[in-house]
Amino acid sequence: MALVRKREEWSPLREIMQFRDEIDRLFEDFFSPWTVRRRRRQEVTWLPDVDVYEDENNVIVEAELPGLKGDEVDISITGNTLTIKGEKKQEKEEKGRNYYIVERSYGSFARSIELPAEVEPDKAKATMRNGVLKVTIPKAPEAKPKQIKVEVK
Repeated sequence: MALVRKREEWSPLREIMQFRDEIDRLFEDFFSPWTVRRRRRQEVTWLPDVDVYEDENNVIVEAELPGLKGDEVDISITGNTLTIKGEKKQEKEEKGRNYYIVERSYGSFARSIELPAEVEPDKAKATMRNGVLKVTIPKAPEAKPKQIKVEVK
């Protein structure tokens, strides 16, 4: 039994095939987020786009909810997960209209977002302005940065 592997002969065809595989993988990785988003849009009727950011005292979530009113949105926080639910209703159909393109999406949605810090859900506030929902959730005291004074001797 030989423990030394035989050295394979160099093959230009094998090198070209490996190069092709690497290029294919590169393109798959590059376009993957787009394909995932497209696939998600096909599976789900509509999901609002969100921004999540924080300042020193709060975690802020902004969600685009065009055409919805504040009382048509349901917001809940469980642990460190914020969930936004609602339904974007389609305008009534009018007879006699000939549609050529229909891109606007309608239907109920539920979007859950993992928050980046420990929060105090009972102190959360939500506002709606120009179709943008803004949820401001204070950070829990243990999540806030602590200043430590350095003694100079």
